[in-house]
Amino acid sequence: MGNEKPFLVDKTVYSPQKPLIIAELGTSHGGDMGKAREMTAAAADSGAGCVKFQMVFADEILHPKTGEVNLPGGKIRLYDRFRQLEKPAEFYAEIKEYVESRGLLFLCTPFGQKSAKILHNLQPKFVKIASPELNFTGLLQEISSWNLPVLLSTGVSTLTDIEEAVEILWKKNNPLCLLHCVTAYPAPETDYNLGVIKNLSSGFGVSVGISDHSLDPVLVPVLAVTQGAAVIEKHFCLSRDDPGLDDPIALPPDGFSCMVKAIHNTAETGLDVTLENLKKEHGIKKINAILGNGIKALAPSEKENYFRTNRSIHALRDIQAGEIITEKDFAVLRTEKILRPGLPPSWAAKLSGRTAKYYIPDGEGIRFEDI
Repeated sequence: MGNEKPFLVDKTVYSPQKPLIIAELGTSHGGDMGKAREMTAAAADSGAGCVKFQMVFADEILHPKTGEVNLPGGKIRLYDRFRQLEKPAEFYAEIKEYVESRGLLFLCTPFGQKSAKILHNLQPKFVKIASPELNFTGLLQEISSWNLPVLLSTGVSTLTDIEEAVEILWKKNNPLCLLHCVTAYPAPETDYNLGVIKNLSSGFGVSVGISDHSLDPVLVPVLAVTQGAAVIEKHFCLSRDDPGLDDPIALPPDGFSCMVKAIHNTAETGLDVTLENLKKEHGIKKINAILGNGIKALAPSEKENYFRTNRSIHALRDIQAGEIITEKDFAVLRTEKILRPGLPPSWAAKLSGRTAKYYIPDGEGIRFEDI
């Protein structure tokens, strides 16, 4: 291949020949330190080079009136679950220390200014931004100021969305890796359009990897490596029967180990030879379907999530017509399925002081026509 952009973290270079393999634990530990340690140990034994967590504070992500959200384990009131998963800074400091004691990289996703401040104080070596926050201008600006390597997931986004985020985040001395992703749980392998990895890398001049939500432990990760992926992220669980939000689509230790071995074998066999072997094993038609046309577009399985899982501006109280809107009256949140989307996050700095033209119900998106 030869044109891949490597990703540098803590003086280590990651490339398709030696990709960074991330076990995404998210919130599957349920806020229990014992389970977080057990999962970390299992991820280490399964061959992960990094363990990732999510620092959840419900009010940074959703409005209480969001309602039920359809997740792999069924419909739940996600705001309420997020409240249950909130942990103090000390929790993340302790698990970071344990992760690093196992020789792994610690990675965490913040979802707003509060979690970002806590994470920054922990002095991480790099940081991950989830797909729904790709358009969260304020959060991107904050993280850009840290001068750390950044992983940016690009699920449920357009090429224009990615361009705007890269313009904020990318600095010559600040490694950036885009993680190609399909925001669906599970995501069909044939929706992955893995040919886009090469195009994103050459188009933006940055490293590219994959954040994989498909169920197969090998197919998408290994194919992604043949296309130039320097980072592979996959959800990890102890058992798919566990109650974590993402456990039904995560890989248990044996599946994760299988993935790691297949990725290592790819480096030994060679990228081109591995691709040809996959075509023989799975058929050219299926492999070509997974590789797609290489043009960045919303995947069929995630189209309905656009404007919904992404961030927009929502009212935090009932705002009457004629009232002046203050910064305490709104927040940049994920919309999900019940509430209406509002203005994009870039409007947050321009909304305070404007007058409400119409009544804006608590929780609903504040639209351009409302002001």
